[in-house]
Amino acid sequence: MVLETKRLLLREMTQDDYAALLPVLGDPETMRHYPTAFDGQRVKDWIERNRNRYRKDGFGLWAVCLKETGELIGDCGLTLQNINGEILPEIGYHIRRDCQQKGYACEAAKAVRNWAFSNTDFPTLYSCCKYTNVPSVKTAESIGMRFVCEYPDETNGTTHVSVISREEWLNEMTENHRTGKGE
Repeated sequence: MVLETKRLLLREMTQDDYAALLPVLGDPETMRHYPTAFDGQRVKDWIERNRNRYRKDGFGLWAVCLKETGELIGDCGLTLQNINGEILPEIGYHIRRDCQQKGYACEAAKAVRNWAFSNTDFPTLYSCCKYTNVPSVKTAESIGMRFVCEYPDETNGTTHVSVISREEWLNEMTENHRTGKGE
């Protein structure tokens, strides 16, 4: 499976992506809102966990690659996460530090949102992150998500949750079509 945007290709990860994913997930600055940056084994486990998700759920975090060169610059996708005690569909993303603030996370997350509403029955999609992770919150908002709650948890201290409903997405798509904005 491959998702294509103007500048990106999102595809299933393989263990061959290890060397390119390590600088993303192993970077302390990129992972500052996680308990710790990933070591090599955690990156390998991350890839394998997502490969298992593809088989079990039909989706997971996908490799985010620059369309022009094929270079892997991060991951983005849909996973089932425990959000305040419920297993819910979450759009997540990690972009290599030197590729941040270029709109890649938003572009990838928007493609995942559109894919999820077009290919699953989920009535809502979520994004959750540590409450201090302002860039992730802004990315969620840029794809039409809105703040729904914050709750205390052991990993983040406080987790910020954003949401978009299928109805909100359809309204946005209809408005974009009507005004000629497109996606």
